[in-house]
Parts: sequence; structure tokens; C-alpha cells
Amino acid sequence: MSASIGARRWGKGWVKGNAVVCPYHGWQFGGDGKCTHIPTLDDDKVPARAKVDSYPVQEKYGIVFAFLGDLPEEERPPLHEIEEYDQEGWRTNRLVVFELNAFYERSIENGLDPSHNEFVHPAQGSPGMQPDFRKKPLDMHDSAWGSEFLVRFDNKLTDTRALADVAQSVPEVTAGSGFVGPNQMITWIRFSENAMFHQYFFEAPIDESHTQVFFVNMRTFMLEPENDGRLVNINLTIAQEDIDLLETLDPVGTPNSPTEEVLVPSDGAVISYRKHLKTWKDNGWRVDMETMRAKRQNMTFAIPCPARRTSGNWVLNPVPLIPGANQD
Repeated sequence: MSASIGARRWGKGWVKGNAVVCPYHGWQFGGDGKCTHIPTLDDDKVPARAKVDSYPVQEKYGIVFAFLGDLPEEERPPLHEIEEYDQEGWRTNRLVVFELNAFYERSIENGLDPSHNEFVHPAQGSPGMQPDFRKKPLDMHDSAWGSEFLVRFDNKLTDTRALADVAQSVPEVTAGSGFVGPNQMITWIRFSENAMFHQYFFEAPIDESHTQVFFVNMRTFMLEPENDGRLVNINLTIAQEDIDLLETLDPVGTPNSPTEEVLVPSDGAVISYRKHLKTWKDNGWRVDMETMRAKRQNMTFAIPCPARRTSGNWVLNPVPLIPGANQD
């Protein structure tokens, strides 16, 4: 994350030693969220209520992941494992980070939609699903936290978009997508057993109409480092084709009900994703944005952290949640 993005999105404080400094009055907060220093007070007189929520973090793949919530570790959605990372025979492209003016759920659904490629992606040769896959329901493989599928596409890569001779020499490509949790998406593109892309997207919602995407691209061919920049440019060109449409969708968010749109068999992955979203909403895990917007004029909210389960006396209000149907 660049400094400019960090300052614009997350605040204007700075790090001093092991503390984060508030730019307004110089208060310092430790990694546990507790205030350790107030310039106008002696350090032994810092009020116990001077604390903010602190969340579990994990650094992996060049990304710092934070779990924003109060669930115990054993109940949290898993961080998806990139099994190929640092394995022999696989090349990891440099981490790519970009933003789009769209809701993260829309972005995930776009990656789970095999039928849009034919119309949105001329940079890929406008690949269309083969007839056996076009009209029948997607063969979805479900897990506790997600679902995935594979289909076959006609290989229409042109000379100007050629990735390698091996990618040009096959008449069809096996490809598919999957999701783990609400904002982790994987795409597989397999020209042959020896020529594959496995792509991982970790999508961070900034707000209801902006998303920051962390993209890890793995490959088994064109392994030379000098190919990294070229492949980044290709991927960003393809991503921009999606972004140009995603940023114009109406409504911005996903519809509230399946009766408000028409879904067809090729939307099987989107349907599976929405079923999981409904389950998580029924667990009481969805923020009530309308209530929060109505109260934010005079109130500040925080997503509750795990420490709230064992301690009280918090100044910041917990974000309002939509009552879940699965809650007691």
C-alpha cells in the first residue's frame, strides 16, 4: 500500500516506535489498542477508557491481512492458502494492488462469472464457453467457506496477445473460479499440464462503492523474471476491461432479492456465492449500513475486536449489525 493511499483512506497519523500517534493531539496507542501516552497527562494517569479496537493480523504473500471482528480464531473464515507459493516450477509475479470504484461483492461476482469473458475481454480473444458448458448448470464443488468450478473455453488468443507458443498451440483452455469467504477469489487458467496460471484476489472493501484489490499471479511457464512486467501489463489491461463495466453497474450493490434480476444456469457460481453471503448475514455478521449512516453525524463506530469479549468500558460504539436469522 502506498503512503498516499494510506493517508487518504486510513488516516493521517504516523508510527513512533511501537505506537501509532494521533495527528490531532499526539495521543499514542500501542499494538493492543490501549493509549500509552497523552502529552497533557502523566503516563501513569492515562484513562483506562482511552483505547481503540485492535485486530488480529497476519503477514503473508507480501500482504498484511487483518481480521475485522470479534470471533475466536477457531471460528474465523480461513485465510486461503496459496499452495504453489515458493514451490519449484512456479513463478510468483510481483504483488499488484489496484482500486476500483465498485462494491467488492460485485467485483467477486465478476470473477465468478464465466459467461462475461466472451463479451468483455477482447484482450483475451473474447473466449467463449464450449457448447457443452454454455446452457447447463455449472458443476459447483462446495466447501464450508466457499465453492468452485471448472469449464472449458475455446482458445482464441491472437498473435498480438500471445503469452507463449504453448498457449497458442492448444484449441481449448480449461478455466474456472472459486471463492473462500466473502472476499477471497481464485481463478485457474490451464492451457496444458505444463502451462498454467493460478490467480489469487484478496479484495478489501473500502466502502460501499470502492474496493482495493491485492492480486497474486502464479504461473508455470514464461518463468524468466523479465516476463514479470509484461504479464502485469496484460493482467491490468484485462482487469481494466472489467473495471470499465463494474464502475457503471446499477445498482452499485448486489440486488436485495433474486426476484430483482434474472439469473441463468451459467450464473451458478454467483448463486452459490450469494447463498453463502446469506448464511453469513443470517449469522448476524453484516453491518447495518443504513443505521450507521443515519447516526454517523454525532457518533463514531468501530467493528468490535476480540478484546471486547473479555473487557468492557469502550468509548467507540460497535457498528450496528443486521439481526441474523440464525442468532438465538
